[in-house]
Amino acid sequence: MHFLFSYGTLQKPKVQLESFGRLLEGHPDTLMGYRIQQLEITDEAVLATSEQLFHPIAVPANHSADSIDGMVFEITQAELERADAYEVDAYERVLVTLLSGKNAWVYIQRS
Repeated sequence: MHFLFSYGTLQKPKVQLESFGRLLEGHPDTLMGYRIQQLEITDEAVLATSEQLFHPIAVPANHSADSIDGMVFEITQAELERADAYEVDAYERVLVTLLSGKNAWVYIQRS
């Protein structure tokens, strides 16, 4: 099993059902040292699933006290691969330690 931190569209029920075939159960947590920017999505499949033109994207913050609130979900390896397929190329998946101390995957702006 893996932990996945989401601060955006992966929290939407429609995205979860279409990406994973089920609704995910999670709990709130915080990603430290990042801030949110907006990314315009042009991928038609992602637009159809999310129904949202702009998606949030985490970028490293100038201040270590900056943070992003979101949800942590426990998912399988296959579901993690489906999440990879959903995210557009502007994102990369990295392993982080959340405020709770939990290690989780998160999608941030590709460097």
